[in-house]
Amino acid sequence: MTGKSRAPNLMVFGVLLCLGLLFLVLPAYHAGNLARIMVLAVYAMGYNLLFGYTGLLSLGHAMFFAAGMYGLGLSMTGWGLSPVPAFAVGVGAATLASAIIGFLALRTRGVAFMIVTLMFAQAGYLVILYFGAYTRGDEGFVIQQADRMIAGIDLSGDAARYFTAFILFAVCFLGLAWLVRAPFGRTLIAIRENEERAQMLGYDTTMYKLRAMIVSGAISGAAGAGYALLFGYVGATFATVQYSIFPLLWVLLGGAGTLIGPLVGVFFMFYLIDISSAVTSAYMLIAGLALVLLTLFAPQGFAGELRKRVFAWLP
Repeated sequence: MTGKSRAPNLMVFGVLLCLGLLFLVLPAYHAGNLARIMVLAVYAMGYNLLFGYTGLLSLGHAMFFAAGMYGLGLSMTGWGLSPVPAFAVGVGAATLASAIIGFLALRTRGVAFMIVTLMFAQAGYLVILYFGAYTRGDEGFVIQQADRMIAGIDLSGDAARYFTAFILFAVCFLGLAWLVRAPFGRTLIAIRENEERAQMLGYDTTMYKLRAMIVSGAISGAAGAGYALLFGYVGATFATVQYSIFPLLWVLLGGAGTLIGPLVGVFFMFYLIDISSAVTSAYMLIAGLALVLLTLFAPQGFAGELRKRVFAWLP
């Protein structure tokens, strides 16, 4: 194995090692922020698989995030399930939703695909509001601390929450690191670059895109279920359009089609809003200005520009 072929593996394990050790040195406030960032980065990684690697622009991923969140939350509060099977229910709900929506939406292309996914996400949001007797609508509901325990470990505690978020992130990060370099991932990249040529080579591009959407939805659902479990809240806000736009912004900022990009994008945006909101109530103006500047001077995102200018091996 050459140095260049080892470099991506070293990067992956280096990132995980840094995240694991940061809990030992960070103050409690920043450790809590980083736990939230890791869960949201999983959501962004799911979106990146579809947008960054496959080239499909979706504005409906909030539905998958919310499906995971409500799947876990309702199965725990309504059916009395423990966290592990409830997490499986959440991921299963998101996987089923992505399979159905993908089967229907992939009959369209380009802007039409974006609009169709947006319409499905809005329909999901309205369903949550319509069944407010169960979902509590915009108000949402809290998952009690006593229910958020696995093997006697209270997941609301700082260390347990951080390392549970870290395990979720690590599993998805390692899984995607393998997937994007496997034949399946290489085929998705080929479809992104030139779908017609991939079809000429004999690939069933529609089936590959459907599989990518299912995997993307499942990862996004895992993020939603993890968020509900670790932070104890389920609400319709997470099914709104803005939560379909957020992962797009995170991926664009960090670098679409890069493995580390989603984490970098979530980290940057989270702390940009956190710091600017302490200075002014017009913090979104500062965030918007930063986005414009990055779009002008780093159009491929942080990791994308690094890959272009310095580290060509960056996965």
